[in-house]
Order: sequence, then structure tokens, then C-alpha cells
Amino acid sequence: MRAKFSRRHLLWLAPLAAFAVAGFAARTMAPPSELDLALSKSTEHGLYVASLATEQSPIPVGTIHSWTVKVTTADGKPADGIAIAINGGMPQHGHGLPTKPEVTSDLGEGRHLIEGMKFNMTGWWTLTVSINGPRGGDKATFNLVL
Repeated sequence: MRAKFSRRHLLWLAPLAAFAVAGFAARTMAPPSELDLALSKSTEHGLYVASLATEQSPIPVGTIHSWTVKVTTADGKPADGIAIAINGGMPQHGHGLPTKPEVTSDLGEGRHLIEGMKFNMTGWWTLTVSINGPRGGDKATFNLVL
């Protein structure tokens, strides 16, 4: 018996096929070759210097883990009286982090513990550290390739 497809079926299948091809292309897309992979950098307006670190190598995929962020003033002194927020995602996939990581402890000397970090797949990720403090608000975005 031969299957019959009506025009209505084809109209429904065409977008589905395009979505599947786009999803496959995004998953197999290589990250840009010129990415800055530094884990320490000045914030966009130069108010602070932010540094990210994790004790796990390689960076885990699929499990929740923690990081530390160190924030100093531009002259290298620990930044006091600040609030930090963490956000991120996969630019090539158009989605954010699968969890909501947050700063849970002030470790002293400008260092803060970030808990609840998770990457659910390999590829190019960004992490943005937003800082609000006496010097004003600023942020730094970091690139990771897992």
C-alpha cells in the first residue's frame, strides 16, 4: 500500500524539517575562531576586574558544580560592598543556562562562591558577571568552549 501525502501534510512537514535541520546545524556549528577565552578581564566600563575559576577540569557537562568569582577594583583592591549576578547561555543555540546560578558566600579578599552552575551540553557558552557596587554597575562576559 502506498502512502498518500496531501498538500496539507506537506505544509505541516516542511517547517518541521526546516526546524530539524536548523537544530542539527546549531549543534554541529563550531564556535567562532576569534573568541577571547580569558577568565580574567576588565568589566565593560573599566570599573572592576572580574576573574572566574572552577576547580574541576575539564569543566563538567551535565552536573551541577560551583565556581568562584573574584572582583577587584581597577587598581587591584578587593571590591567591597558589591552585589553580583550570574547569567549566561549558548549564543549559537539561543538559550540560557539550564539553572539559575547565584552567589552564595563571600569568601573574602574579593572572592565569592557561585553555586548551581550547570552546562547541559558541549559547545560555546557565555557567562556574564554583573556587578553593582559603590563605583556603579558594570559587567564582564566570558566565553567558554566545552
